[in-house]
Amino acid sequence: MARPQCPPVAADAIIEIGDKIVLIERRNFPFGWAIPGGFVDVGETVEHAAIREAREETSLDITLRALLGIYSRPDRDPRGHTITAVYIGRATGTPVAADDAKGIGLFDPRHPPAPLAFDHAEILSDYLRFLESGEFPSPWAKHRRD
Repeated sequence: MARPQCPPVAADAIIEIGDKIVLIERRNFPFGWAIPGGFVDVGETVEHAAIREAREETSLDITLRALLGIYSRPDRDPRGHTITAVYIGRATGTPVAADDAKGIGLFDPRHPPAPLAFDHAEILSDYLRFLESGEFPSPWAKHRRD
């Protein structure tokens, strides 16, 4: 039986350093500021991919503390349908742009730079709701709105 055609899986990490978060300025299309992340390699767990991508793009070693959510809207990535798991992680130190990041910065999550790539404005909005309420966003509530 032929394998089904499936969307690629990615992993992103909202990296907290104190009360700020790390965002990267993307070197490649789609351009803009983004939560560090990238595609999961074959044989790799999604959690490991989030940690690896964070290190590759920010030069930081992170500790994952929570899964914020799974984002799968087919139009969330202009390159094609991509599913991503978004984690919240913590780090210490000074981020340094590397790999796919041409720039990097620490930002108040309530006032991120523009433009944000992908659906990262929506993800940061969910992150802020999580910080304020302590509750994770409900994907089912979003489906009722769409």
